[in-house]
Amino acid sequence: MISARGTVIGAITVALILSGCTPNPTTTDPAPSSLSPVPDSSTAPASTPGASPPRASPAGTPSASPAGTASPGTPTDFVTDLTTPWGMVQMTDGSVLVSERDTAMIKKVTRGRTVEVGRVPGVAARGEGGLLGLALSADERTLFVHLSTGDDNRIVSYGFDGTSIGTEKVLLDGIPVSGNHNGGQLIMGPDGFLYASTGDASVRQDAQDKRSLAGKILRLTIEGKPAPGNPYGNEVFSYGHRNVQGLAFDDDGRLWASEFGDQTFDELNLITAGGNYGWPAIEGDASTIDGMINPERVWATSDNSPSGLAFAAGSLWMGGLRGERLWQIPLSGERTGDPVATVTDRGRLRGVLAYQDGILVATSNTDGRGEAADGDDRLLMIKLERA
Repeated sequence: MISARGTVIGAITVALILSGCTPNPTTTDPAPSSLSPVPDSSTAPASTPGASPPRASPAGTPSASPAGTASPGTPTDFVTDLTTPWGMVQMTDGSVLVSERDTAMIKKVTRGRTVEVGRVPGVAARGEGGLLGLALSADERTLFVHLSTGDDNRIVSYGFDGTSIGTEKVLLDGIPVSGNHNGGQLIMGPDGFLYASTGDASVRQDAQDKRSLAGKILRLTIEGKPAPGNPYGNEVFSYGHRNVQGLAFDDDGRLWASEFGDQTFDELNLITAGGNYGWPAIEGDASTIDGMINPERVWATSDNSPSGLAFAAGSLWMGGLRGERLWQIPLSGERTGDPVATVTDRGRLRGVLAYQDGILVATSNTDGRGEAADGDDRLLMIKLERA
């Protein structure tokens, strides 16, 4: 059992010294906007969701699913021969749009069949950057794309007729880009707004600057403007993130995020408007610093590297890259049960999507860090068998 209590990576200045970064003179926080529905997290009450000490997670040998929750069936191939699949979004006809990080290609897949939708121009696939997250408008006529260029990360939209993408519209550019820590996830919220994750782009202190787009979860209108009611009057919804890779809403509309740690703890966080999730001052237990919000679960970074995240059948399902497993994390309201490691024999697992009576999981064995088997990369269909 891993204990997160009392673990502190160090003060912000120490973290900056270790990273070789120098403080950014623009990191002084502005006053919260008058549009803010919540106070600055430095004055948040102790009862803020996520403020309790994080519950440590086991190293992750496979075990039975928690009582009263669905258990995953045997994975079967939904589609094979993809290259670095990253983002996924389902259409009402049951097909799934998939982005390939390194080819800049969007593909439409059904079981056993793949059709090219279009190649996104301007994508610079470098390190962890490239063609990343996808989201669809409610009428499925607009496709939202998170991508890396040579100069920035950006969010764009395309008209979509169900078979091909149309003209590009830039919704938000200037998101810092790097070979590592680009975030990249997109999801449409139940409130009709677009949520996007960004990484710190390897400049740690930017995660604490509420004027920077790095190290954040952003909340936008579908036109790319800051969503009404955002806590700081700009695009920022939460901050203090190192590299959020997965976003998922549960049935009660709560937002959850999976996040790469540095040297100690990977995290599962329950996201609140205006919340400060501690990076770079802290990994894991944030109770030692006023106003910073604890993760709900932590894993040793050597065991996990969490990626895609989805909610289905009463549990969160989280892919593991280095950990090469799918985590089932049962939910009871805002409380998480003990994680269970499943699907431990398919290599690196990245994207996770709730799909029909189960979930789809994308392998990531062709990303340069895995060992590709015949047919990789693939989407795995996993039916959820309810107890």
